[in-house]
Order: sequence, then C-alpha cells, then structure tokens
Amino acid sequence: MFDLIPVAIPIIVVIVVVVIFLSFVPLGLWISAVSAGVRVSIFSLIGMRLRRVRADKIIRPLIKAQKAGMNVNANQLESHLLSGGRVDNVVDALIAAHRANLDLSFERAAAIDLAGRNVFEAVRMSVTPKIIETPWISAVAINGIEVKVIAKVTVRANLARLVGGAGEETIIARVGEGIVTTVGSSQSHKSVLENPDLISRTVLSKGLDNGTAFEILSIDIADVDIGRNIGAHLQIQQAEADKQIAQAKAEERRATAIAKEQEMRAEVEHMKAKVVEAEAEVPMALAEALRSGNLGVMDYYHMQNVQADTSMKNNLGATDLSKMFQPKKDPDGKV
Repeated sequence: MFDLIPVAIPIIVVIVVVVIFLSFVPLGLWISAVSAGVRVSIFSLIGMRLRRVRADKIIRPLIKAQKAGMNVNANQLESHLLSGGRVDNVVDALIAAHRANLDLSFERAAAIDLAGRNVFEAVRMSVTPKIIETPWISAVAINGIEVKVIAKVTVRANLARLVGGAGEETIIARVGEGIVTTVGSSQSHKSVLENPDLISRTVLSKGLDNGTAFEILSIDIADVDIGRNIGAHLQIQQAEADKQIAQAKAEERRATAIAKEQEMRAEVEHMKAKVVEAEAEVPMALAEALRSGNLGVMDYYHMQNVQADTSMKNNLGATDLSKMFQPKKDPDGKV
C-alpha cells in the first residue's frame, strides 16, 4: 500500500493542475472558436479571465461576426464590453448594415451604442422607415375657427447623426409647430379643409429634420377636424370684461353720490342745529331787554300778537292751497 503513494502523488498533482487550468481556461469555448475558424489563443482567454471579462460574451459575437465576413477582432469587442456597451447588439447591427449595404463602421456603431441608443433598431429603421403619429394638434385660422389636425410622419434613421441628434419628441414638436404656423397663416379654416396637403407641403419644406437623428421622408395629414369658434369666444370674454368694468365704474359713481348725499344731510343737520341754537338765544335776549328797560311789557304783548297773526295766516294759506288743488265735483258727484 505504501508503495502506491509515490505513484499517486504525481497523479494528484496532475489532476489539481488540470482543474486549475480548466477553471481559468474555458476549454469548450476555445474549441468552438477554433472549429469556427476564429483565431484566439488560450493565453487570450486566460487574460480575459484575469480581467474579469466573460469570455463567452466576446467569443460568441466574434464567431458570429467572422461567419458574416465582418472584420472585427477580439480586442475591439473586449474594449467595448469594458466600456459598458452591448457587444451582441453592436455585432448584430454591423451584420444587418453589411447585408443592407449601409456604411457603418465598428467605431460608429460602438459610439451609437455607448450613447444610449439601440444601434440595431437604428439600422432596422434605416432599412424600414418608421411612421410617427402626432397627437391632436390644435391651431386657429385667421377667422378665429379652431382646426385640429393629426399628422403621420414617415422617418428614416440617419446613422451619421444618431450621436448627438434629437429624437422623436423633437420631430413631433417641430411638426406641430409647422402645422400651427401654417393653419394660423390661413385666412379661413375652409382653405385648410379644402387643401390639407398644403399643410404637409409647407411643413415639409421647412427642413424640420435638421439636427435630428432622423430623415423625414413624408408628412401626411391623417385627420382634420373643426373645433371651437375661438374668435367668438374671445369676443364674448371681452364683452363680459367690458361689462364688469362698466358696472364697477357705475358702482363707483353710485358710492360717490351716496357719500355726497350723506355730506349734504350732515350739513343740513348742522345748519338746523345753528338755527335751534339761535332760537334758544331769543328768550334770553327778550328777558335781558325787559330787565334793561329796552322793551316794554306792551311792546312784548304786541310782538306776541304779531307772531300769532303771522302763524294763523300761514296756516290759513296752507289750507286754502289744499282746497285749491282738491278735484271739483259736478252736481252728480262725479269728479
């Protein structure tokens, strides 16, 4: 039994070395690469393991690219993966562009991918244009009638402007602005209804795709509808505002008149108070005149009689006036 120990130790060492080697080198993946004609060394796979790069995310897209006839190496794919890119997506985009005879290099595809855009969908959109439908866009013609428009914009991705180019929201916003401008410059909403293609031609001639990641192929008016009479509505609101202003001014004049009336009443009461005050001084003046001898008793009685006669005449005059204005009756009792 002890004679087997010297023989077993080398076997164990070999087994340990093989296990360690297989843990660092994905032998099956290397065999797949070699069988596919992809030149990759075992040391390259070991280096990927040491750099904590999954070799299958590099070797499988590399095999796919080599089979499609693309000139891509492992270093490019590994660099893109370490930068946070999607290697499979980039390789699929390169293959699709190559099949469609589109000019797309690996550097541009990697830049588009790192910019956050789906480069494979961009290539597909370059081959098959996409239709963007706008929401209801409200515009008002010169005659004050609201016109609602839905447009369908056919766009194709521009691979040269995908990095730094504006997206679909900008296209929709620019088309909406063009529709509002075109309808707003129309004399009547009837002209818009008669020639809806005038909107598409005018908007398309403005070059709305400048600075965007797309190329506008066509703008088609899908639906046109008539909305509210904005002009009449604004006139009603203006009339209501003028009415409220006039009411406010009338209320101001009324308040001024009431205040003036109150002032005049206060002035009348003030003058009445002065009269009462003056009348209160008359008996005192008479008493003083009697004491001082300036006024005799007979003179005082004569003054009283004059005042009584004057009061009686005033009362009789008022009675005669009331009789004068009474309606006369005939003998039959009719007025």
